[in-house]
Amino acid sequence: MNERFPKAAHESAGEEHAPAKPAAAEAQSAPAVQPAPAPVVAAPAPAAEPAPVPAAASADDELLTLQKDARQWALPTGDYANLRHSGLKQITAENVGKLAPAWQFSTGVLRGHEGAPLVLNNVSVMDSSGKTLTTDVMYLHTPFPNIVYALDAKDPAHQILWKYEPKQDPSVVPVMCCDTVNRGLAYGDGKIFLAQADTTLIALDAKTGKLVWSVKNGDPSKGQTSTAAPHVFKDKVLVGIAGGEFGVRGHITAYSVKDGKLVWRGYSMGPDADTLIEPGKTTHLGKPVEKDSGITTWEGDQWQTGGGTTWGWYSYDPELNQIFYGSGNPSTWNPNQRPGDNRWSMTLWSRDLDTGKAKWVYQMTPHDEWDYDGINEVILADQDIGGKKVKTAVHFDRNGFAYTLDRTNGELLVAEKYDPAVNWATKVDMDKSSKTYGRPLVVDKYSTQHNGEDTNTQNVCPAALGSKDEQPATFDPATQLFLVPTNHVCMDYEPFRVSYTAGQPYVGATLEMFPAGKVLGDGTNHTGNFIAWDAKTGKIVWSNKEQFSAWSGAVSTDGGVTFYGTLEGYLKAVDSKTGKELYKYKTPSGIIGNVMTYESAGKQYVAVLSGVGGWAGIGLAAGLSKSNEGLGAVGNYASLANYTALGGVLTVFGLQE
Repeated sequence: MNERFPKAAHESAGEEHAPAKPAAAEAQSAPAVQPAPAPVVAAPAPAAEPAPVPAAASADDELLTLQKDARQWALPTGDYANLRHSGLKQITAENVGKLAPAWQFSTGVLRGHEGAPLVLNNVSVMDSSGKTLTTDVMYLHTPFPNIVYALDAKDPAHQILWKYEPKQDPSVVPVMCCDTVNRGLAYGDGKIFLAQADTTLIALDAKTGKLVWSVKNGDPSKGQTSTAAPHVFKDKVLVGIAGGEFGVRGHITAYSVKDGKLVWRGYSMGPDADTLIEPGKTTHLGKPVEKDSGITTWEGDQWQTGGGTTWGWYSYDPELNQIFYGSGNPSTWNPNQRPGDNRWSMTLWSRDLDTGKAKWVYQMTPHDEWDYDGINEVILADQDIGGKKVKTAVHFDRNGFAYTLDRTNGELLVAEKYDPAVNWATKVDMDKSSKTYGRPLVVDKYSTQHNGEDTNTQNVCPAALGSKDEQPATFDPATQLFLVPTNHVCMDYEPFRVSYTAGQPYVGATLEMFPAGKVLGDGTNHTGNFIAWDAKTGKIVWSNKEQFSAWSGAVSTDGGVTFYGTLEGYLKAVDSKTGKELYKYKTPSGIIGNVMTYESAGKQYVAVLSGVGGWAGIGLAAGLSKSNEGLGAVGNYASLANYTALGGVLTVFGLQE
């Protein structure tokens, strides 16, 4: 810990604050901490063909200005739209073979390193000696205990400008479902935002690292934790909650960027006053949602422990003033214990940023029977469909279907399988005149509800970790393709009866996972693919096999190159158009982080965190060995130990001189 920071400021981040009250209209004051001076970020120079973003909502929206500058990476996914595309093009398909490590930084923490750093250029910042300088700053996070570093990205020594280490109770670790991961930081209004594992949302002065305010977003004693990156949209910072395996009722909450006051909170299920659904106005597949549907589709009061957590990524369209995200699995994993559609778990949401009111919802997997959380990113890409430009929302769900919707109204345009092994449903019904319109047509053989409790339903594809988990895809405007890291894994799934106790696991199923080739009978044993997807037609354009699940977020560039990482530790570069592998480099540990790119001192760099873990790497991260441990993942990824080991290293690549 940097001694120049006041001790009291650090300790306050670990204090127990009362959880925010679950009412949209109520405001909660943040701790009385005087705001520190905001850092000065110089106005960016025009970048060559920056990545497209939606039009500005207001002239003073700093983040819209920053995300248009391809040299900087100011948001967790690069921009509001979750495109994860960069306008940088110094590194091309022709010269990427000359890429080499430029510098590295050890985070000092093991376990799984997800997410990506932020980079802001020309920042007025204070170094460890108390001297103020203007430089390019990289803001970096770690898994628990969630250390935050500010590194000098321009200086050859890349010194630590400041370091912040939260004070957290380690008892939160056992209630973190699938490793002690954290998916990154957010920036806004001169502050760096971190959602700690213990659900404390903190705002740090980006210049000094001092605590500005903190607020408690949940209660770890009830199984509530935080793993997602916060997202700043306009004057609000949005944060979700994790803990679906502990019966946590999911919610997304908007706090004031300025002082941490609660603005609104929207739950995934419960009465309309909690979900912020407006009966008769909020729509589902074009039809008005019925009153209190977040209760009536559950048996009794099961909605109170109904899951639907919100630990993924959030996107925002300033023109519509709407945010988009997905909710997770219903609790428990035993579908026989919770009759009904269990709304609104497994749902894509569109909410008004200022009020939280739901404009439209779409439930992808009603009455989930396989833990196909719907939390994966919603990518806001404007595409030409049927001869007209459509504001689409594209989502690659854990259930193995890729959805293209009109984000202005929630109309379902495309729903197709993006992994050839998917077998739990034959298709999504696209007939608008059908009673099952928009629903997956479930195959009884693979239905854990149909087969019943204490019955092992075999060869279900995909496995619970999905055809893709949280590892985000990228959209390349030049090719109009989505480049997607995927899993090629199936499972056996046996549900059993379980009772709810606050703070204790509420799973109710035993799983075993294995390569999809076992079910397909094609003689293959790989468990991942990196694919290019046409979201207008719902077809795979090209596909590259990966030995292990591709558990790293991808980034595409105007140089025609897309980067991603692999579980055994390779950073890879492929031709965005053809998929041809152009470069790979083995980093110190397996990669579950998201690749990003930035420019400093006129040179383009590519950066990624390596540190094996997450659900796929939980066996290594937590020292588990039984095949059905780690919620069924350990056996499938046991051979990872032959290729990599625990680590925590940032590697930054640049072209060799």
